[in-house]
Amino acid sequence: MDEIRNIVILTGAGISAESGIDTFRTPGGLWTRFDPEEVATAEAFARNPDKLLGFYDMRRGALDGRFPNAAHEALGRLDAEWQGEFLIVTQNVDDLHERGGARRVLHMHGEHRNAWCTSCDTRTPWRDALANRPPCPACGEPTLRPDVVLFGEMPYHMEKIYPAIRAADLFVSIGTSGAVYPAAGFVRDARDCGVATLELNLEPSEGSMWFNEVCDRSGTGLGR
Repeated sequence: MDEIRNIVILTGAGISAESGIDTFRTPGGLWTRFDPEEVATAEAFARNPDKLLGFYDMRRGALDGRFPNAAHEALGRLDAEWQGEFLIVTQNVDDLHERGGARRVLHMHGEHRNAWCTSCDTRTPWRDALANRPPCPACGEPTLRPDVVLFGEMPYHMEKIYPAIRAADLFVSIGTSGAVYPAAGFVRDARDCGVATLELNLEPSEGSMWFNEVCDRSGTGLGR
């Protein structure tokens, strides 16, 4: 392999599971206990905003008792020490990468600890409940919602993510299901540009066949 200077790392729910953050599609995950059509779509927000706001208030509040694990801290050290270009693209809406020391992070699905005002388009750091309709700190309107990407909405930062992947020497996917697009397609974008690709997962993802190498809990690296 040629010298690696530029790295893009995609992370999913699996990297935060060790910290006690619920995953989505695994047995016992969030979508086995909650219907995403009722709590995670724009239509659900329009139909029953109290239910959606309550769901995200619950998830935001759960972060108070959760802490970065060894994987977050290892990526934080790598971020601090890596001299080339480095980017963590996370599908997670928790803040454990940042609390683990990482600074070069893009949250493509938003952040639990932000609120977005749909009246003035201001995003504000937020830790309190939203279901009681607090006023926006910027405009005063009671139109705050979670700053997270609901199903059917466009992920954030795509104009930065795709160029970073195409300019990378190595693309690594950690703790992802390989089931949610557009993130599930990043590996093919990388391979089309000649980028080396590696998956690190407890179990192979739905997109494992697209990676040059796959390492799972068996410890076996599979070349593609």
